[in-house]
Amino acid sequence: MFDQAIKAIPNLFTLGNLLCGVLSITLNMSGFLELASIMIFFSATLDVLDGRIARKLNVNSEFGVELDSLADIVSFGVAPALLFHSIAAPSILTSLAFILFPMMGALRLAKFSAKPTIGYFKGLPIPAAGLPLAGMGFFSYSNPWITLILAILMVSPIKIKKL
Repeated sequence: MFDQAIKAIPNLFTLGNLLCGVLSITLNMSGFLELASIMIFFSATLDVLDGRIARKLNVNSEFGVELDSLADIVSFGVAPALLFHSIAAPSILTSLAFILFPMMGALRLAKFSAKPTIGYFKGLPIPAAGLPLAGMGFFSYSNPWITLILAILMVSPIKIKKL
């Protein structure tokens, strides 16, 4: 019983990540853009902690990895894209960036789940792409070109060393 509770701890942090992502979307829809941005940063904190706690407790699991990816697509894919879309001037470029950002994030997460790498990331990790959009959103700044570049970097072949 105690072992099961210990195994659940990292997943609770992952669910907190997801909750912050959903709250970001809700706050965005209610017009609280700065708070929506802050929730994405809270998501990032919980995302870092869930992995570290799982490794520290030695309770890594395939379930936890998949749950983390699902939380990440909401918190660092959909929520930042919606924040960007709420601020950006309407245009075809804005629409393209809004659509491609979460799609490339999902592809990047699926690629990582199917073929994990050790010691490096292939493509920009989705939190590293979503956080700049959250920062821009906090200051009510949007740029469809930056959003598109971040989307493309997520599925690019570049290698980024893991911290």
